[in-house]
Amino acid sequence: MSDIATHSQLSALIRRRRSIKPVDMDATRGVERALLTQVLEDATWAPTHGLTEPWKFVVHQGAARQRLAEAMQRVYRETTPAQEFREDKMKKMSENPLLSPVVIACVMERRGGAKIPEVEEIEAVACALQNLQLSATAAGLGCYWSSPPLLGTREFAEWLHIGAEDRCVGLIYLGWPREGLKWPRSVRQPVESKTIWCDD
Repeated sequence: MSDIATHSQLSALIRRRRSIKPVDMDATRGVERALLTQVLEDATWAPTHGLTEPWKFVVHQGAARQRLAEAMQRVYRETTPAQEFREDKMKKMSENPLLSPVVIACVMERRGGAKIPEVEEIEAVACALQNLQLSATAAGLGCYWSSPPLLGTREFAEWLHIGAEDRCVGLIYLGWPREGLKWPRSVRQPVESKTIWCDD
């Protein structure tokens, strides 16, 4: 049992996790397949009602990142109303996938039928992505969960080749922090301000 993290070690890991944006990653340093596989395996140990395991990971590396960037730009152009269209957002979509050595499209794949509500399957995938981020943090990797509205479009779903009932819930940008990056600090409100105790 000595290889199991203590409660204090786990708490420290949870509190260390931060969003590291693609611009703060080293795009020239790849992530080894064995480590990527381990991080994804850790993700799959999330709670899942009925053991449906509704997660699916589409991993983009190398030239595939350029294809992802092009698809995102195309879908953004096709589906964004003119009054909401922003050139800076589209530019970022072309840059971010190339700044990060790995981009994972994270899909909620319906496997439980009508028996299990969609929201529970989405929640299971969200738990898996928290596992993924904690595993990545423990390995020294930076990661960033992005969920632009275009992920919910039918056009993007078709590009990903996912079913009509499936949903891409986010893109995880994953990579080694660039040299000299100061790990971000953050704060949370005291838990007492968010807790109601019902003892009697």
